[in-house]
Amino acid sequence: MSRFTTIMTIVFLLLPAMLFSTERLPRPEKITLDNGLVIYYLENPELPLVSFRLLIKGAGSAFEPDGLDGLANFTADMLLKGTSTMTAEQISEALDFMGARLNFASAEEYVSGGGECLSQFLPRLLQIAADCLSSPAFKEDEYKKELSRKVDTLKAVKDNPGRAMRQYFKKAYFGRHPFGHISLGTDSSLEKMSLAELKKFHSLRYRPDMAMIAVVGDVNRDDLLKILKETFGRWPKSDGPAPAVSIPPLPSQAGQKLVLVDKPDATQAYFALGSPGFAQKDGIAVAANIMNTLWGGRFTSWLSTELRIKRGLTYGASSSFQSWKNGGLFMASSYTRNEKIGEMLDITFDLLKKARDQGFSPEEIVSAKNYIIGQFPETLETNGSKASAYLRLIYYDLGFDYFDRYLADIQAASPKEIKQAAIKLLPEKNYTLVVVGKASEVKKQLGKYGRWEEKKITDPDF
Repeated sequence: MSRFTTIMTIVFLLLPAMLFSTERLPRPEKITLDNGLVIYYLENPELPLVSFRLLIKGAGSAFEPDGLDGLANFTADMLLKGTSTMTAEQISEALDFMGARLNFASAEEYVSGGGECLSQFLPRLLQIAADCLSSPAFKEDEYKKELSRKVDTLKAVKDNPGRAMRQYFKKAYFGRHPFGHISLGTDSSLEKMSLAELKKFHSLRYRPDMAMIAVVGDVNRDDLLKILKETFGRWPKSDGPAPAVSIPPLPSQAGQKLVLVDKPDATQAYFALGSPGFAQKDGIAVAANIMNTLWGGRFTSWLSTELRIKRGLTYGASSSFQSWKNGGLFMASSYTRNEKIGEMLDITFDLLKKARDQGFSPEEIVSAKNYIIGQFPETLETNGSKASAYLRLIYYDLGFDYFDRYLADIQAASPKEIKQAAIKLLPEKNYTLVVVGKASEVKKQLGKYGRWEEKKITDPDF
């Protein structure tokens, strides 16, 4: 045995002990301001850098009024377009001068934000961030420019079948459920949008007592507390009770929902296949993630190997799980030439059946576990990744020892548990399938799967 092989064997044998000997994520200190804003703090003096992340519960797209898809994201995008004390240009210039970053965006359940800067600029960065959140200007001219940009973006998405497919899938799968709201907006919703609606949504949903911030980096507790009181501490305390943040149960899939979107000039057909997944705290998560890594979650997965490497049908094929508080989604997707979409779907369904019927070999499972563990360290490498992790763990009530438990559970997961995850989560009869392509070339190939609802990509909305 060569010296290199001997060393690698020792490293492999010691890896579990190395991974689980210390906490993956140090526990933060909790600070609560008088206005109800909660801060989680970890000092890291290794480099003169600080990152912060923000989460506001109940301000995401799931809480938009019906018919106003994109309102949450529009509101978040307007935060950097000027405040009561700064114009959009002044905000941009200040960030450039500091070499800092600041952004806001909406997800389904919440609005998120964050930024990075050198430690010396933290007071100024947090001052700008707090100003954006508490007193955005919502100027008419900036609103009109942003609305025009969103209309143009929507047209560009409709012209890109890969991007359009994901929006059609979201509407098809979630239907009228709040998670079916399209964050970039729709033709109809952007026509109805108004500056007054943005102001109303901000006034109702942006509250310090619904927000939490994580700060990680080179700043001591006393200095941070002083900075926070002078910035976010001036965010006015909200009057009245907090708005509801409950979300209806995610739709359960019964039977098949098939949607074909005709794009007459498309030379390729794109598909998305989805079915119910699992909630963030579901115990099946570990086995499911190992299973998905093998089936479609990495370059050497079954799906990618069969569709890309063996058959040459595509340059990309993947599957993933997305989880929220009260449910989740499994989705597989790929694309190929119009005349090959039927073959691609046949292979995909065959691979789903194979995983449910046979499971995965011990060698494959070891490979997936090593892959997941090997990818893990970089997920908590930076100040920003630690700050993001704190907010996710708190929001989903996962516990600060979650990553230690997760890695231990990855090691302990059995082939039986992983096969059971495949049986439970990989779709067989109950699923949503959306195809975007040239209908005259793909329609005949799709008939075997059932009756399809047909749409034209030139029709309004999704």
